[in-house]
Amino acid sequence: MFYYLFFLAAYLGISRVKRERKNFHVRAQDAFFEIRQLVPAGLLIGLVLSVVTLGAGLVIPIAAVGLIGVFTLLLGITMKVRFLSPAYTVGSAFFVLIFIAGQDWNLPLTGDYVASLEHKIYPSVAILMGLLLIAEGILIRKNGSKGTSPKLVKSKRGQTVGVHEANRLWMLPVFLLVPGDAIQHIWSWWPVFGIGDNLYSILLVPFAAGFRQEIRGMLPKEAVQLHGGRVTALGVLALSVAIASYWYPLAAIAAVAAAVLGREIIVLALRLHDDNLPVYFSKQNQGVMILGVIPESPAAKMGLQVGELVTKVNGTSINDENSFYEAIQRNAAHCKLEVLDTNGQVRFVQRALYEGDHHQLGILFVQDEKKWDSAAV
Repeated sequence: MFYYLFFLAAYLGISRVKRERKNFHVRAQDAFFEIRQLVPAGLLIGLVLSVVTLGAGLVIPIAAVGLIGVFTLLLGITMKVRFLSPAYTVGSAFFVLIFIAGQDWNLPLTGDYVASLEHKIYPSVAILMGLLLIAEGILIRKNGSKGTSPKLVKSKRGQTVGVHEANRLWMLPVFLLVPGDAIQHIWSWWPVFGIGDNLYSILLVPFAAGFRQEIRGMLPKEAVQLHGGRVTALGVLALSVAIASYWYPLAAIAAVAAAVLGREIIVLALRLHDDNLPVYFSKQNQGVMILGVIPESPAAKMGLQVGELVTKVNGTSINDENSFYEAIQRNAAHCKLEVLDTNGQVRFVQRALYEGDHHQLGILFVQDEKKWDSAAV
């Protein structure tokens, strides 16, 4: 799972760069951006979850860990990272675990692990899913909007408009308490300790948390934070019901089913909400809207942000991309922009231009249809 998640993150980065170059002839972020986002954001949250799971004595069957890994691999093959949400990977493992528990199956390699399962519902797995879902919501809210990818699409009326795509994958390394000495059967050196008459091992599991959202009617940050807030609320609900399953076992099934269904409802509801809004990144009558800003470019150093409207360049009013660059060329050594920010406030930014700077400031606009396949922004 550890190496597989790196492979998926690399695939996301390469695919994004190819698409951005097709639309703009330049990429917004480098191909390693997704890999750099994979681990750091999840380390602290994973540590917190480890303290919670170990401190609460949450025991996860080794068969459940294996099944979660299997579903992570299978769902990852689709290359749709939203299916790597814990609601789907852990949820699928939970239902299969209930089905195979107590079955007398002589399966190769895994037969001993399946045979050791008791025929019962596992509240601990449902609780783990709730905790991971909360963690996923926090990651989406705090980090999902970083480096969203601009792209060009056709609107319902056939016009070229801009959208932002958030396609992110995180790794959540969590220490789990595993019953028995099943791991020691594979690696004899693996430490095992006893509590009363029971044996346990500690295993570090790299859980996946995936998320995708295409945004056309809102600012990317606002839309992603809304998504993350709803996922967090769903995780809290699922966790609350799952905790109740220690007294009412069937509540664990309700918690996992609600998480899977709720995750789908969140995606569908946000998509419908976004479709009913007017397109945010479209051509404007006065000024040009910033669809993307290339990192480390003059535009980035000037503090320009996605969603802002550039109305004047060097004192000249502009209304399209051509007039924007014509106004810049009138003063090749200095650039002064009048910008309408996302709060509707006018501000001025300026910067001296130097030899070697990005020749077009590093701003990505919604291009004219005729330039989609031929012009670089």
